[in-house]
Amino acid sequence: MRAWVDGWVVSRGAAPPVVEPWGYTVDVGLAQHVTRHVLGATEERVEEAAVRKVADAVTGAGVWLKVFAEPARVAPWLGSGWWVDPEPGCLMSTPFAGDPAPPVPDGYRLRTWSRGGVVRVLVTAPEGSWAARGQIAPTGATAVADQIETAPAHRRRGLGRFVMRTLAQAAVARGAGTGVLVGTPEGRSLYESLGWRVEARLTSARFTGDAGTRSPAGG
Repeated sequence: MRAWVDGWVVSRGAAPPVVEPWGYTVDVGLAQHVTRHVLGATEERVEEAAVRKVADAVTGAGVWLKVFAEPARVAPWLGSGWWVDPEPGCLMSTPFAGDPAPPVPDGYRLRTWSRGGVVRVLVTAPEGSWAARGQIAPTGATAVADQIETAPAHRRRGLGRFVMRTLAQAAVARGAGTGVLVGTPEGRSLYESLGWRVEARLTSARFTGDAGTRSPAGG
């Protein structure tokens, strides 16, 4: 989990994480994502008292809370001003195999570049339109894959697998031996097919400041 926090802040250009007694605080600086609080425990080790303490201290809209446990369990611990994403994410990891970079799929073009410690992959269609993308942030022995996307018109053509394998090769070349990411329910099947395993489920909640907001689980 700490590896994910460290890599995520590099990938997104956020402020370095501040260590808290219960986890980490990261300033992001966006209007709808000002700051995020990440609880340091996972699954059954997540304590209701810790979640309530962090959530109750939030007073500004646009602050996010990340808790590595099932939303149905976490949502009732949050106040009425919190919106809870109804689709749980998942923290995943994999050992990198060090395989060579895969060939570019027929009819597509690849561009990769690195800036600020982040390696980015862009796949375009023959006419130059966006087809797929992704990025990875190596931070020593681990690397965090992030923002893996495929355009709807180009899905089910192996581009997601190609992007992930290309990013993994780039991370290995920079000394990383383990990959970490937070996946969506939609992306989980792709990652599992590539050997990634689920380490913990993730609840994402955002404080709206609206007293009428209620979590999907009724919290």
